[in-house]
Amino acid sequence: MSSFKHLSVNELIQMQTESNDIQIVDIRDAASFNAKHIQGSVNLSNENLAGFIASADMDKPLVVVCYHGVSSQGAAGYLAEQGFDNVYSLSGGFSAWGQIHP
Repeated sequence: MSSFKHLSVNELIQMQTESNDIQIVDIRDAASFNAKHIQGSVNLSNENLAGFIASADMDKPLVVVCYHGVSSQGAAGYLAEQGFDNVYSLSGGFSAWGQIHP
């Protein structure tokens, strides 16, 4: 069974500095995503999930972001089961990211 790893905001920042090949999906509602999100992230919802899975690179790291790092764990587990090799749930979610990037 595939699984995901937890990732801190600082670890994500380090990953972003080391590589441009990171996929970030934000599972918050569209209004919250449109108000502010991590640069380069995609707003993932039930409506675009199948299309994202079909077009995404399963070998590139995939980071899942939610509000506080709780819902992203379930989504990260699901995406790992779909065949993504390196799946991460952002600990503390977008609220933790927002504390460093106000």
